[in-house]
Amino acid sequence: MDRTINVILKPLRRFATQKSSASFLLFMATILAMLLANSPWANAYHHILSYPIDLQIGKFNLFAHHGEPMPMLAFVNDALMAVFFFVIGLEIKQEVLIGELSSMRKAILPVIAACGGMIVPVLFYILVCNTSPEIRGAAIPMATDIAFALAVLGLLGKRVPLGMRIFLTALAVVDDIGGIIIIALFYSGDIAYQPLLISLALLALLYVGGKMRINNNLFYYVVGFFVWVLFLESGIHPTIAGVLVAFTVPARPKINLDDFTCDMTGYLNMLDYTEVRQSKKAAVLTPTQIQVLNNIHSLADKTISPLQSIADKLHPLVNYLILPLFAFVNAGVTFGDIQPASLVNVPLAVLAGLFIGKTLGIFSFTYLFARTSIGSLPTGMTRMNLFGVSMLGGIGFTVALFIANLSFAGMGDAGIDLLNQAKLGVFAGSFISGLCGYLILKKVLPKE
Repeated sequence: MDRTINVILKPLRRFATQKSSASFLLFMATILAMLLANSPWANAYHHILSYPIDLQIGKFNLFAHHGEPMPMLAFVNDALMAVFFFVIGLEIKQEVLIGELSSMRKAILPVIAACGGMIVPVLFYILVCNTSPEIRGAAIPMATDIAFALAVLGLLGKRVPLGMRIFLTALAVVDDIGGIIIIALFYSGDIAYQPLLISLALLALLYVGGKMRINNNLFYYVVGFFVWVLFLESGIHPTIAGVLVAFTVPARPKINLDDFTCDMTGYLNMLDYTEVRQSKKAAVLTPTQIQVLNNIHSLADKTISPLQSIADKLHPLVNYLILPLFAFVNAGVTFGDIQPASLVNVPLAVLAGLFIGKTLGIFSFTYLFARTSIGSLPTGMTRMNLFGVSMLGGIGFTVALFIANLSFAGMGDAGIDLLNQAKLGVFAGSFISGLCGYLILKKVLPKE
């Protein structure tokens, strides 16, 4: 199974190293969706979104909800985005164990910054738009899209201090944790307790398996899939299953690097290069050499933790397939349906939350904490470039669109209209935040 996944993902890895960045693909998928939604092919585009995904194994449909096949839109948002949140969960666990959130001293500043970046945007949204049902979208401007934010920062090259890049990454990770909590608390339906209890038992099995050092990736894929199915049936949003499964994946390899080096030296000494029969057309190894090389391969696999191994395999799938597909099915704003009067409603609230709320929230909370006796700005960061990087926090996009879908789902035509407005606000707020943040940082960062 693991080798099959490698075969599928190999072309994606090659694409990742040779072609444009994932952010560019995401941007192109967004533009394509907007063009199709406002073209003579709009009906065909919406037909794709409602196309049922039917993958039968016997009488069991792998992607069914309450016995009905998932439409393409639900398949992407509830199934494929669970993989996205699974990878996010792996990254969060790694940061908590050994990264920028591994100690209170390291974590305190990005946690404070992220709190400001979540609280203040919600307040700005409510200030602009506080009537029902529009207020359901108050959490939309809480999110930061780390891929786009780091892509904009990357345009400035080596002028960006390492401390700033680490700060923005850690801030986005904490931001993701906040978004996951909001989804779990406020965007789940009526709870069915029987599938929920079974899913918790499977999570306990995964946890015990991790403690027993079960390092077979297939174990986490298969049991994790059933956890996702049970979460879907329980009424809790299934993307939460991806995060919880990720937290059970072991971060320690079976063999540490020192032992690997010693064992590898022994295996290399066992290879007798003189016994290889080879020509320009072929090379034939001895049975002993094949066995030694297989042992080396197995040894190398055991030196990489399941957490890193799975994340490495899934990153290309997420960045170059799932996220562009998510953008394609969710970014189709229909401009003809937006009335001028509605622009001061949800679109303005989301725009204000992302552009003003995110900037002021991250900057004020971080700067005020840095002025205290226990706080300080990261090395290389000043007040002005903190303001610029705070503005980049207003690039919401992926998770903002995801929360917008959850906010106005199941509300009929009124919900479709509000979702359309929210998408417009997300695009405008993210674009203006990214552009202004880039221009400010370009001006204030040192030239060399």
